[in-house]
Amino acid sequence: MIKGLIFDYGGTLDSRGVHWSEVLWQGFQHAGVPINKETFRMAYVEGERALARERIILPQDNFHALLRKKVDLELGFLPEPPQDKLTRSQWVEQIAAYCDNAARSCIDEARPVLEQLHERYPMMLVSNFYGNIDEVLRGYGIRHLFKGIIESAVVGVRKPNPTLFKLGIDVLELEPSEVLIVGDSLRKDIEPAEKLGCKVLWLKGKGWTEEEDNQTHPNTITSITQVPGFLNTL
Repeated sequence: MIKGLIFDYGGTLDSRGVHWSEVLWQGFQHAGVPINKETFRMAYVEGERALARERIILPQDNFHALLRKKVDLELGFLPEPPQDKLTRSQWVEQIAAYCDNAARSCIDEARPVLEQLHERYPMMLVSNFYGNIDEVLRGYGIRHLFKGIIESAVVGVRKPNPTLFKLGIDVLELEPSEVLIVGDSLRKDIEPAEKLGCKVLWLKGKGWTEEEDNQTHPNTITSITQVPGFLNTL
């Protein structure tokens, strides 16, 4: 019997299971940045590495501020980064606004489901994030729905290490078999959660690789709105 829920955040609640590189790529296209997808993916990877090395994202940064920093970094890693400061600034603002609006739309879709589940279960949020997820959740008006947050940048452990989920289970004060974990990554969410003995639900959208897109799991959904119905089958 499920007595508590753990949600991943990035890619799960804020992009309908779609890998965030895809959302950002759409933003780059929307702004008219003249690059191909292969070049963008290279810049995306280098940007993520830079964010892991340096404390660029601050705890008080909301999601729009985070996006501005991410996009500016990614533009800097292009083979021919824009030299015109006005063009670069315009691209940063356009891409950040596009992606923030996309995330807000997903959160607005997820909010009624989270509110419904909050009435029945204690919920935790467990995420590989940059140290500002509390501010992001408050900005979108959903922080109060979670009993607590386990964030990789704060605790020093990243998924797929199952320790991150174990910390969330401990806060819930439940057995792993009593917890349902919902995430968008088979490798980083579903597999480590199953190793702990948790029930799992894979929110599957467009992944980072074709191999990931071709993988399957018996507990798969395509929308966060399907979580309550899945719970009713347990």
